[in-house]
Amino acid sequence: MSDKRTILIVEDNPMNLKLARDVLEAKGYRVVAAENGEDGVALAGTEQPDLVLMDIQLPGIDGVEALQRLRNDPATANIPIVAFTASVMAGDRSRVTAAGFDAFLSKPIDLKPFLATVTRLLDGGPA
Repeated sequence: MSDKRTILIVEDNPMNLKLARDVLEAKGYRVVAAENGEDGVALAGTEQPDLVLMDIQLPGIDGVEALQRLRNDPATANIPIVAFTASVMAGDRSRVTAAGFDAFLSKPIDLKPFLATVTRLLDGGPA
């Protein structure tokens, strides 16, 4: 068993997934990935990641539905989940916040806030 912190990325865009994975692995995190909401929920249950980065626009169930499923499962209810999305309009942000995500990160990745949010949530701090 590795002592590395595990981050699950649920992202259907291969370029966004690769960039996030590369950045996080360069910082020493273990990264697991899913390309849709259903697989993300299943992987969170088996991997028990320390943090989930969840795209909102996903094939199958969207990120908000996947979040609700994770929150309703006692095994995954307390995992910090970050909305990781290209939808940055005010209405999108308020919808995401109301859904119960722990934080909001926009794509494309802005390295400093991205890593600061990941670190803060992994350390148990507020979003």
